[in-house]
Parts: sequence; structure tokens; C-alpha cells
Amino acid sequence: MNEPVAFYQVDAFADRPFAGNPAAVCLYETWLPDDLMQAIAAENNLSETAFVVPEGDDWGLRWFTPTTEVDLCGHATLAAAAVILEDVDPEASHVLFLTPSGPLGVGRDEGRYALDFPSIPPLPLDGEPSAALLEGLRATPATVLDAGPSLLAVFDRAADVAALDPDFVRLRDLGSHSVIATAPGEGPDVDFVSRFFGPNVGVDEDPVTGSAHCTLAPYWGDRLDRKKLHARQISARGGTLVVEDRGARVTIWGHAVIVIRGELFV
Repeated sequence: MNEPVAFYQVDAFADRPFAGNPAAVCLYETWLPDDLMQAIAAENNLSETAFVVPEGDDWGLRWFTPTTEVDLCGHATLAAAAVILEDVDPEASHVLFLTPSGPLGVGRDEGRYALDFPSIPPLPLDGEPSAALLEGLRATPATVLDAGPSLLAVFDRAADVAALDPDFVRLRDLGSHSVIATAPGEGPDVDFVSRFFGPNVGVDEDPVTGSAHCTLAPYWGDRLDRKKLHARQISARGGTLVVEDRGARVTIWGHAVIVIRGELFV
């Protein structure tokens, strides 16, 4: 039997267990083969499994869904930071991850964690929204924009986003694209709401998607003419985020709760 390694499950963008988005975090001394990391992520069957290895004074970080590796993930980065800053190096105030999307910093900030992520502002869509998008969402957004790996579907009301019941088989016809659905918030404490659908990366609906807010922060910051905003992802589990558009970068604040500490024998 292999020597055990530290394994965690963390509820990210939540201040209590069983809310937000659960991510697995695996701490290794060196990188495993890609196919083994993918197999572990499939075994965990969470929207993301984070693999963390030491790289000098910093940490290497990669993310896998049950079916594929992704280039950027917010909630699993937050989960990995909570593990490092709570268990591995509790005296530290900041951690730097070296990732496929470049260096990503996470620091403590008044009881929460602050993530420093790239800004991915949306651009006008080239052409009309596809039938795969409209039929997949089973609804017609007011606007559709191009956000690189995602399509941003903007609706008029939060209730429109909450009511979405996608056809995930049809959404797979979007190829590499995932879908961020968003609308203005309703109430003084929520500036905008969202949901995230990614059947092409093995996650039909992600409970809380930090990386989507790399697009949502500049979009709503420009539309509402404010840099710092309060967001709510209105999935079944739900999650609360605070975001700030800083030009080329976005700050995303959230809580995280470690719910499982264990050992992985792989």
C-alpha cells in the first residue's frame, strides 16, 4: 500500500458546512501522472479536485473535474488556500499558487479570503446566439456575450435565472463553451446573481463558480458603475461572494470551511 497523503474536502464560498461549493484538496510532494490525477478526481466526483505540490516558497496548483483538467478554478483555489493557511502554515497570511493561468495569490482578509484573479471581460458575440444555446437554456436571454471559455447569457430578472431548467445534452453541442447565466440582483445586499452550466467539462451545474466572476465583476462593474459588488450564485447549494474590478485583475472574497480531513492511499 502506498504511503498516505493528506486529503481534504472544503466547502468554498460558504461560512458553514454543506453550503457553497465542495472541493477536494490533495497534498503531494511531487506531481502525479496526469491520468492518475484524473482518476482521483473521477473517484471524488466533485466539481473540482485540487492537486497541490510545494514549489520553493510557493505552491503548484492544478484542477481537475471528474472528466478533464481545467485552466482556471476559483472555488478549488479558495479551498486549497484554506488548507494551506489553516493547517499547513497557519502563521502565514498569504499563499501564492503557480497555476496554468499564472500566479494566483490568496490572502486572509477580515475573516475571509481574498483571491487575486485575472479579469476576463466579455466581448460582443460574433453573430447571433446559436440554437444550441437557446434550446439548451430553454430560454432567451436579453443579451449574449463572448467570455472566452464561456458564453455570458444576461437576463432581465433574477427570477429568470432561478427558473432556468437547462437541457444539458443540448448544451453539450456548444463544444468547448460553458454558460454563465446572470441577472441584476433583487434587494439591497445582492448586486447581481448567476448560475454556471458546464456539461462539456463534466459539471452540469457548478454550485459556486469563482472563475465565472472574473467575467461577472467587470461586466456588472461597468454596467452598475461601481467597482466593488456583492454577488450571489443561486444554485441549489448557493454561495455568496464579494468582487472588485481592478482593471486587469479581479479580487474575489469568500469564506471557506474544512469539512473533511483524511488520508488518500494513492
